[in-house]
Amino acid sequence: MKPFLRTQLERYALRLQELDFLLSREDIMSDMAQYRRISVEHAEVTQVAGRYARYQQREADLAGAREMLSDPDMAEMAQDEITSAEAELLQLEDELQRLLLPKDPDDARNAFMEIRAGTGGDESALFAGDITRMYMRYADRVGWKVEIVSENAAELGGYKEIVLRIEGQPGTGPSGSGVYGALKFESGGHRVQRVPATETQGRIHTSACTVAVMPEPDEHEAIKLNPADLRIDTFRASGAGGQHINKTDSAVRVVHLPTGIVAECQDGRSQHANKAKALQVLQARIQEKDRSERAAKEAALRKGLIGSGDRSDRIRTYNFPQGRLTDHRINLTLYKLLYVMEGDLGDVLQALAHAREAEQLEELEMGTTG
Repeated sequence: MKPFLRTQLERYALRLQELDFLLSREDIMSDMAQYRRISVEHAEVTQVAGRYARYQQREADLAGAREMLSDPDMAEMAQDEITSAEAELLQLEDELQRLLLPKDPDDARNAFMEIRAGTGGDESALFAGDITRMYMRYADRVGWKVEIVSENAAELGGYKEIVLRIEGQPGTGPSGSGVYGALKFESGGHRVQRVPATETQGRIHTSACTVAVMPEPDEHEAIKLNPADLRIDTFRASGAGGQHINKTDSAVRVVHLPTGIVAECQDGRSQHANKAKALQVLQARIQEKDRSERAAKEAALRKGLIGSGDRSDRIRTYNFPQGRLTDHRINLTLYKLLYVMEGDLGDVLQALAHAREAEQLEELEMGTTG
């Protein structure tokens, strides 16, 4: 194990002793907010300290087994113990590295995904439709629920813009994340290279769409928006939704006047439900704007491997003639494009999660040694 990791882990063991003492104090229950905060930290620190204690125990077992190798009667048993201990130590070190990485509190949240057609006209809208279907198929594979919040369908198929809400249990994404943690690296520009159905000469066209993934805000946070800053319009929903939805002005559009950010919802039959959901999307977009601005400032100081998630970042190319998907951020190339388009996104998302973990581990090491 690297020395900097061992140093970090020993701090957890000391911190656990401090937390045990704090929780044993008679007056701890007098401040419930502090009690909850300490209890949450205690649970997290206990997990890390417990795994590190197991690591130290297996190190001792390994050292003892190596000493027994010189005894002919014990050599075979000692070798079995050495093999077992070495394998478990590797597994524990990997687990401990992941536990030490800083956690994004939003990773466990559900997410809103916004997909917009970009350059390329009708073909771009069709590609936006294909990308939407890809994410829906992936969500179905992992047991997530998807609902369409709003959509602006294109004449020849696909979407000019669509907003999805994706809901799933924490721990169901790569590396044990939730929906937002699994999909947040999908934000950015997606480019397609293929021969459009409308192309008579067989020429390959390039078009693009953009994806933005935003964590769903806490349900109590939407009310923090100042009503004086909002303009709320109702209108008749368009597109699929049945006869009822087309006869009433149930769709809602909310404009945040200070920023000009707009959100709308036309999915539900109830104007009240649509307003609540539109406010949530608006809150998510405002928070995402703040996050993007912070990420841009950080990127100016340090260019992260995964990028800032800005729409202008071209993150991936889908090349249909070659059956190839390329993620430009981590130099990942897969020749299984048709499977990916059917929702087989696991390898891509896992590779991005591992790349981010490696990046965080490097930052952790530099912060410790710097």
